[in-house]
Amino acid sequence: MNSPQSVLVIGAGLGGISTAARLSRSFYKVTVVEKNGKPGGRCGQIVRDGHRFDLGATLFLMPEVFAETYADLGERMSDHLDLRRIDPTYRLQFGDGSQLSLTNDLLSLQDQLEAIEPGSFGGLLRYLDEGYRHYHLSLERFVGRNFYSLLDYFSPRNLPLLLKLKPLVKHYDNIGHYFNDPRLKAAFTFQDMYLGLSPLDAPATYSLLQYTELAEGVWYPMDGLYRVVESLTDIAEANGVRFMYNAPVKKITLEGEQASGVILEDGRQLTADIIIANADLPYVYSQLLPDTAPAKKLDRKKYTCSAIMFYWGVDKVYPQLGVHNIFLSGDYRASFARIFEDKTLPDDPSLYIHAPTRVDPSAAPPGQDSLFGLVPTGHLDDSVEQDWEGLKARARAAVLASLASQGITDLADHLKFEISYTPRDWASHLNLAKGAAFGLSHNFRQVGYLRPQNRHSRYRNLYFVGSSTHPGAGLPMALLSGRLTSERVLKEMDLRHRSKATKLIPA
Repeated sequence: MNSPQSVLVIGAGLGGISTAARLSRSFYKVTVVEKNGKPGGRCGQIVRDGHRFDLGATLFLMPEVFAETYADLGERMSDHLDLRRIDPTYRLQFGDGSQLSLTNDLLSLQDQLEAIEPGSFGGLLRYLDEGYRHYHLSLERFVGRNFYSLLDYFSPRNLPLLLKLKPLVKHYDNIGHYFNDPRLKAAFTFQDMYLGLSPLDAPATYSLLQYTELAEGVWYPMDGLYRVVESLTDIAEANGVRFMYNAPVKKITLEGEQASGVILEDGRQLTADIIIANADLPYVYSQLLPDTAPAKKLDRKKYTCSAIMFYWGVDKVYPQLGVHNIFLSGDYRASFARIFEDKTLPDDPSLYIHAPTRVDPSAAPPGQDSLFGLVPTGHLDDSVEQDWEGLKARARAAVLASLASQGITDLADHLKFEISYTPRDWASHLNLAKGAAFGLSHNFRQVGYLRPQNRHSRYRNLYFVGSSTHPGAGLPMALLSGRLTSERVLKEMDLRHRSKATKLIPA
């Protein structure tokens, strides 16, 4: 290239930031426009009165993917993140009041599992062996690469591997080969909710989640998951990336078969040679592009669930809680039917409570707590009645009841403040279609090449990065998405450059 090509990234989520940083190292002139006042997207941060909360993700999984990203940017992850391994990874409480601590101490875990179901520890070892195979096959052959055609995806080389990953077997059905007790079936399938999926519908491929937790660990970066966003933003800026905040995009401008730039809500126009959208992909098609047919097609696809969230600043510490606390519904199967079929809050919801000060005291003032509560619920759906204020009140009551089961009965008396999010807030604050917290779902028809591609089929300089494109949702996947989209941009721009150069050579 005689001069650097310009790139405009819409959205400063983790995928957008990492893509911008990668392309800037390849001598592209990159600008990122972000709707909100700071980067992060779903991996944002709330700070109030000395209390700090990660907005969304609180689990640092698959550290090798993060390390790869830093290395590709010429950095060492250890120079930016102070990681602490969490053990036990979770404290689980079942609907009948019994408990289980998922720990890396296999002797302790064996004693706990055998007390619930004799012989179940052997089942766990076999289950983890399957998870190991699923994890490495997925990462090496499917999740970590681009697919450019249906034949590329369903090639004779890949087809046997696809079958080994059990994509057509339901995860909850598959777990029955390893455990009989419904409590253990729940304990080793609820992790599908990290991706906004029901274990009753998710592919058995996702046994890889339980493997990576117990084998590679659940980690916590000191100062919270937002530290990943901050460090990657710093690296991107050091490489010349320009970030523009409070700059929501109104539409993507087009010239023939090319995207030419964006118009911001305040009327400013920005142009670039390449446009990369990190905004939620269905939102991009429905709100930023003029074509209605692709938007309608995306609207008919399956979406992940949403969540009602609570962020509580508390003036005392509750030692009964660990870092990650899971309360599973007494009617596990019915709870998912309410979320995914009825698009509402279960009558007896499962829920998650995060207490970061157990590992990171700086998350709250001394002697105080920052508590984060998450209750999965259905996404926005105009075809059903959804009273979000009423559902939020029910979700809050469910969290308080779960805390009361741990002897925490005075939380309301010690609240300094409460911040809450419902699906409507996810839709308005982050432009998430249907308020779905994890974007498009991950069933067999919506993964790999069958998932929306990371480049527009018509506007061939318009690319996508993020959870609703390949490879999918979650922080590690956002980083992989950034790598895959960057690789595709570099590959295709190089091919176009070579083609133009060839045409200039005299015959």
